[in-house]
Amino acid sequence: ELEAACAKLGATSAAPADIASGRASGKAYIPGGSLIAHFETAEGERTGPQLDVPAETTPAQLQLILNQLLSNEERVPYSFYVGEEEVTSTLGGALGAASAEQTLKVVYVPQAVFRVRAVTRCTSTLSGHSEAILSSSFSADGRVLATGSGDHCVRLWDVMTETPRATLKAHRDWVLCVAWSPCGKFLASGGKDGRLALWSVAEPAFPLKVIEAHRKWVNAIAWEPYHVVDTPRLASASKDGTIRLWERVTGRSAGTLCGHTDSVSCLRWGGDGLIYSGSHDRTVKVWANEKLVRTLEGHGHWVNCLSISTEFALRRGPFDHRGVAPDDEAAARDGAAKRFAEARGPAEMLASGSDDFTVYLWSPASSKRPVARLTGHVQLVNAVCFSPDGQWLASGSFDGSIRLWAARTGKFTATLRGHVGAVYQLAWSGDSRLLASGSKDSTVKVWELRTRKLKEDLPGHADEVYSVDWSPDGERVASGGKDRNLKMWRR
Repeated sequence: ELEAACAKLGATSAAPADIASGRASGKAYIPGGSLIAHFETAEGERTGPQLDVPAETTPAQLQLILNQLLSNEERVPYSFYVGEEEVTSTLGGALGAASAEQTLKVVYVPQAVFRVRAVTRCTSTLSGHSEAILSSSFSADGRVLATGSGDHCVRLWDVMTETPRATLKAHRDWVLCVAWSPCGKFLASGGKDGRLALWSVAEPAFPLKVIEAHRKWVNAIAWEPYHVVDTPRLASASKDGTIRLWERVTGRSAGTLCGHTDSVSCLRWGGDGLIYSGSHDRTVKVWANEKLVRTLEGHGHWVNCLSISTEFALRRGPFDHRGVAPDDEAAARDGAAKRFAEARGPAEMLASGSDDFTVYLWSPASSKRPVARLTGHVQLVNAVCFSPDGQWLASGSFDGSIRLWAARTGKFTATLRGHVGAVYQLAWSGDSRLLASGSKDSTVKVWELRTRKLKEDLPGHADEVYSVDWSPDGERVASGGKDRNLKMWRR
């Protein structure tokens, strides 16, 4: 069957003698020639024999060969890389610095089996907040949206009907951050008043707990991943320089992480149990079991933002791309663990963006030395975000540009230009093919990864756009900002 499939494409399974004779004759690659190649996974595991394939082989034809090799009953889409160059048109066109006289290693990465279409129109403009919307976040199943505002309130919105659902009041100052539990049943909000409020989505009239968490305002909140424990805890990071852990049920403190000497600006809880914190003291710290295990140094100014390569998988928890979770608790936990393992790959990667105009890429579980230092922005970096498939890293800056990098190596790929003001926030679609950005120039823009160009320009806000989020099911983008309006965008 493999030979038949290859024969259709003019590819043959190459014998070692043929390869040796080809090299001995000194054949070099010319357009229209053939190449000796074999497939490998991103982890370095070899798949199938060496193949003699035409240099004009397209990605679609490579997919056909690979699906035959793997005996996939249903065709699975893949993207292919030679070295660090993606195969976009033909295999020969992606050679780059690779030698055509040696066996080519073609690395394949599974793509999402569903496809998200770009949002093109505003379907709802929802008023209600009386001050700027500072944060917005979809629940793990994509059915409820939470927004935090300068009017001291958190609001819940029904995503399916695009109508207000509840107004949550517990804070005495700006609500700076909101974070959903991975199960989608609970919401945490942090404010400028130092309070941490916990809410049940089923009964949002009153908070479950209101905790006087910090002496200064709460900058960030992170939940423990769904697959790690039965009852996830949550962590809060504050301007007072501390990170505190909390029990969700009792609201009691489960520990305090001290070590930063200035405001802790960003926080992530990784799937391997590590907590990552970025601070104005210019360091990123890695914590495990309430102890400091590593300090990542390199930035010359404040650390503004963090992102981990497994972020999207951890955010979804037990839910698949349709927003459906198994009823059985054990099956749901196993599904979450499987999705995390697929997203993790060889190691969980961390990216940090700073006021020093740079992005650092780290592999924090194994080393305190950076994998790469990513330069190119000419103003501070305010947003970094890994794609859901873990292949790309996007960074947004006050210079108005967005830069794309290879997530594992940090190699620069492209600059996306179009905004005429600072880029405040980024959000990937669930299939990693599209990227949304919100800016000071009052627009939301959607970029296509394949073409590296602007796909949709979405004007409509009357002022700066502070928050952007793409629903996990890919159906909607939500944006909010200084004009106090929440906008829902659909295709």
